[in-house]
Amino acid sequence: MKSFAKIIIVLTTISAAIMELIDTSIVNVALTNISGNLGATIEDASWVITAYAIANVIIIPMTGFLAQYFGRKNYYLSSIILFTFASIMCGNSSSLWELVFWRFVQGIGGGALLSTSQSILFDTFEVSQRGIASAMFGVGIVMGPTLGPTLGGIIIDHYAWPLIFNINIPFGIAAAMLTYFFVEDSVHHTSKPSIDWLGIMLLATAVGSLQYVLERGEANDWLADESIRIFLVTTIVSVVGFIWWELRQEEPVVNIRLLKDPNLTLTTLLTFVSGFAL
Repeated sequence: MKSFAKIIIVLTTISAAIMELIDTSIVNVALTNISGNLGATIEDASWVITAYAIANVIIIPMTGFLAQYFGRKNYYLSSIILFTFASIMCGNSSSLWELVFWRFVQGIGGGALLSTSQSILFDTFEVSQRGIASAMFGVGIVMGPTLGPTLGGIIIDHYAWPLIFNINIPFGIAAAMLTYFFVEDSVHHTSKPSIDWLGIMLLATAVGSLQYVLERGEANDWLADESIRIFLVTTIVSVVGFIWWELRQEEPVVNIRLLKDPNLTLTTLLTFVSGFAL
């Protein structure tokens, strides 16, 4: 039974991570159809991608804090349900900005599906088996961005764009049920930490502004555009303020001190580089 539960957890966590990663790229090939169907320009329709990315990059650094505050299983299950519900609403959106709003909500739910999936997977395996767990999860990480555009293209060629979002529904329901019955809460879960409100605000401002600059910079001619200049300055000020504030807190929303570990620092840099490659 224990081995069966491990298999279920592996399938659940990797599937959830792939589902989240596919959604970061699957919409790219559907922008023309979405803009035409909803009567919007391609530039406005690109906010469907930007909104999801901004929500993702705000939530992902906070997942450790949120899992500790709400309990990892509760947070993970709630995120799957939120992601699935937002997918339904995306598929039923009748206007562009309604779709953009629900994509942002979907990104909030999707933020937990990557990092929390990995922590659940690692806790399921003994230390000696974590190399295997890491390899399996790595395959899922690679498959997600690769499958997204291909799957999106097939759907657009043969069906309508709402299916890009509605295809998440059966997988989300299955993942939620399997999580409820098989995933256990973290053995490291202790008392609730205090809420670092200023840290959360600075983090959201910093990564949200940076994501806007990176997503919209090329379309807006970078520093020639006033909004890009404003958001770039906001990013720099917020990042400096966030690092200064977090290093002074006993219970920060993101524990930057962990980067003293050279292994973590090196793998973080490698992940940064691989992100550029993708």
